[in-house]
Amino acid sequence: SLAFLMFSYIFILKCGGFMRLVCLLLFVFVLFCKTRIANMVDQTRHEKEKHFLTADGKEESFPSLMDPPSLDLSVVVPSYNEELRLPVMMDEAMEYLEKRQKNPSFTYEVIVVDDGSKDKTTEVAMKYTKKYGAQKVRVLTLVKNRGKGGAVRMGTLSSRGRFILMADADGATKFADIEKVEEGLESISEKPDNMAISCGSRAHLEKESVAQRSLFRTFLMFGFHFLVWFFCVRGIKDTQCGFKLFTREAALKTFSSLHVERWAFDVELLFIAQCFDIPVVEVAVNWTEIEGSKLVPFWSWLQMGRDLVFIRLRYLTGAWRLESERKTQ
Repeated sequence: SLAFLMFSYIFILKCGGFMRLVCLLLFVFVLFCKTRIANMVDQTRHEKEKHFLTADGKEESFPSLMDPPSLDLSVVVPSYNEELRLPVMMDEAMEYLEKRQKNPSFTYEVIVVDDGSKDKTTEVAMKYTKKYGAQKVRVLTLVKNRGKGGAVRMGTLSSRGRFILMADADGATKFADIEKVEEGLESISEKPDNMAISCGSRAHLEKESVAQRSLFRTFLMFGFHFLVWFFCVRGIKDTQCGFKLFTREAALKTFSSLHVERWAFDVELLFIAQCFDIPVVEVAVNWTEIEGSKLVPFWSWLQMGRDLVFIRLRYLTGAWRLESERKTQ
């Protein structure tokens, strides 16, 4: 903004020689963030990503999150090269959901988002469409890999549910724990404009996990927690658990402003929620570490730490802005 530019210029002039140089470099860096980096986020949808295949191979258009809900629950499953782990998770989820649907008032859908996989993730997911029908299981295949945050965002924007559950393809959280996050959502007495978020949490397992981790990984974990607290989100112990339940209104409000598409997207999502005063509750869930994680211990943490700094800086400088609604289709 003009005020930011004027303040920065005056501040630089008043600094001494060395500090003036440092401030000038920082100023140039901020301008870079405000102009170039802000335009690096591609939120458009490829034409092929606007449709899903029915059980008999016909194309139908995905709905929009801005449409009124037409069923109770949407489950969004981001998947990248998950042909081996996805069936275990889907079998457990579908068994639970089918039993729950014996109550005629409950309706659901599962949206498997293939995030540009190089294996047979789409083919594996389509087997469930053929078994249960496209009204219950839909597969969204992204043309290119966006990252977990991008996959979750695209799936959420294509959902029909009054409530939207984000669930990892590895099945690390028992699917029946959806009842716990639902209870957490119900425990929020005041939901402004029916907006609320219930986050599954592994914080209660932290002492046990620290005992099993190396000193270096423990240092990275606590360092990341500190950066989350310092730059973005207060009051949430575990921002990264991939088991979160949103009301449709909260999903629209937060995902309409989401930019980060890689590992730190959860942090930006909760940062946006707190900026909009959307109530967020944290609920302990069962969690088991599953082999085959895509997270690389050092480089993924380094990338997330960088993204945390950029999240705060970009919103602070106005490079990214909060929007209640944005054209998403």
